[in-house]
Amino acid sequence: MPAQRRKARSTEESDRADRIRSLRTGRRLALSAVFEAEFGQRTASAILERHLTETEGNPNAAELARRLVRAVVENRDTIDATIERLAPQYPVVQLARMDRALLRCALGEVLHSPATPARVAIAEWVELARTYSGDSMRRLVNGVLGRIIAEAPTAPAGRSTRASRGQPRGS
Repeated sequence: MPAQRRKARSTEESDRADRIRSLRTGRRLALSAVFEAEFGQRTASAILERHLTETEGNPNAAELARRLVRAVVENRDTIDATIERLAPQYPVVQLARMDRALLRCALGEVLHSPATPARVAIAEWVELARTYSGDSMRRLVNGVLGRIIAEAPTAPAGRSTRASRGQPRGS
């Protein structure tokens, strides 16, 4: 492979890795804001803006974080009802604050963020659940999000269920 082509491929891979890191940062920022808001001192949006001001981070991370926090704040009742319906043995009010924030953010992205493929959002939130809460929460997040995708004829936000799973449409 010519040197120019290798360099171009390396640059593309580096850009892709930077974008993935940026989006992970955005998810962590949103999770942090929604979690901190659980303590009732400030709104999730105000907390997020404070974090963004303090970090002066990547604009892609900030955009995703704002979109996720907005989705959780605007759709909290339907998100909580979805959690209660899909995991009745885990009432939202009885979940630990971090677990509640994880589920709300995860559902907010899967249900209300058409820019993110469902399978990518699921993988990212399952990993965040494992990191911030543990294996049992990882399984719960995976189960709830998997059921949302499985039971919908069309996945949330107009995404095809088959396309979300990486299967070609019409198969």
